[in-house]
Amino acid sequence: MEANLKLGQHLLTASILAWMRKNTVMLIALAAAAVTSIVIPIDRAYLGYFDYKTLACLFCVLAVVCALKDINFFYLLARKLIHCFKTAQMSVLALVYITFLGSMLIANDMALLTFLPLGYYVLHTTGKERYMAFTFIMQNIAANLGGMLTPFGNPQNLYLYTRFQIPNGAFMQIMAPPFLLSVALITVCCLVFVKPEPLELRDEPIAFDVRRVVLYGALFALSIAIVFRGIPYWIGLAVIPAVLLFADPKALKSVDYPLLLTFVFFFIFAGNMARIGAVRQFFSLFLGRNTLLFSALSCQCISNVPSAILLSQFTGNYADLLVGVNIGGVGTLIASLASLITFREYVRHNPGRAGRYIAEFSAFNFSFLFILLGFMQLLKLL
Repeated sequence: MEANLKLGQHLLTASILAWMRKNTVMLIALAAAAVTSIVIPIDRAYLGYFDYKTLACLFCVLAVVCALKDINFFYLLARKLIHCFKTAQMSVLALVYITFLGSMLIANDMALLTFLPLGYYVLHTTGKERYMAFTFIMQNIAANLGGMLTPFGNPQNLYLYTRFQIPNGAFMQIMAPPFLLSVALITVCCLVFVKPEPLELRDEPIAFDVRRVVLYGALFALSIAIVFRGIPYWIGLAVIPAVLLFADPKALKSVDYPLLLTFVFFFIFAGNMARIGAVRQFFSLFLGRNTLLFSALSCQCISNVPSAILLSQFTGNYADLLVGVNIGGVGTLIASLASLITFREYVRHNPGRAGRYIAEFSAFNFSFLFILLGFMQLLKLL
C-alpha cells in the first residue's frame, strides 16, 4: 500500500514537472503579472489592459486549425506535395516551404506542430537522418519568418494589427521586404546544404472526410474574415465553438489554452509596466532612438510575443515595432515559443544531440537575424 502511494506521488510529481516545462512561458507570464500587481494594485483600469478582439481571433483560428488537423488535412496535403519531388534536396525544400506557407495560414507554432513530425517521417523512412537537424532548423526559421506577411501568421502580428488598427495594405507593404529576403535566404540555404540525392517516400492511405473539409474550410474562412475586420469578432466567437461542439469536440479541447492565458498574463504585465513612470521613461528613450533594433534585441531576452505587448505601450512607431518583433523571432532559443517547440521535438527523436543542435541552430538563426536587421536598417537609410 505504501509502495503504491509513493509510486502515485512520484507519477504526480513527474506529471506536474512535465506540465510546467511545457508551459514555462505561461508560468513566467503569470509570475510577471503577479509581481507587477503588487506594485500596481488591481483596480478598474485593469479591464482596459486586455485586447479582447486579439484573444477572440486567436481562439477561433486555433480551434479551427485543431479541427483541420484532426482530419489529417495538412498532413495529407503535405504528403501529396512531397510525392511530386524525387530528391532529398527538393523534398527538404518542399518541407520548409510547406512550413513557411503553413505559418501564414495557421500560425507559426501550429505549423511546426503539424509539419515537424512529417519532416521526421520523411527523413527517417528514407534514411536521410543526417539532414534532420538542418531541416528542423530551417522549418523553425520558416515558421517564424513566414508568418510575418499576414496579420494572423504570428500571435504578435495579430495583436499589433488589432492594437494599432493597421490598414491591410500598409501591413503587407511593411512586411513584404523582410518576407521576400527571408524566402531568398531560406531557399539558398536548402540548395547549398542539402544534396540532390535520390529519395522515395512510401505511399500510405490516409482517411479523408470531404464533408468535414468543406465545413472546417468555411469556419476557417469565417475566422480569417474576423481577423481582417470583415465580420465582428463576437459572431465568430459564437458560431465557431457552437459548430465544433457538435462536429469535433476534441478540437475545442486541443486548443492551446496556455497560449491564450500567456496573452492574458502579459496584457496585465504590460499594462502595469506602462503605469510605472521610470519604466515608461526608460523604454520610451530607447524605442525613440531605434525601435527596430531595440524590439529585435528585446525578443532575444523575453521572446517576441511579450516584447510586442510590452513595447507597444511605449511607442506609436508600429512599422518598426512590427518588423522588429518578427525578425527578432530568430536568434536565441527563447526568441520565439516556436523555437522551443522545435527544440523539444528534435531532442525527443535525438536525445543525445541537443548540444550540437543548439550550436547549429544558433549559427543559422543569428546569421538570419544579422542579415535581416542589416537589410532593414539599410532600407531605412535609402
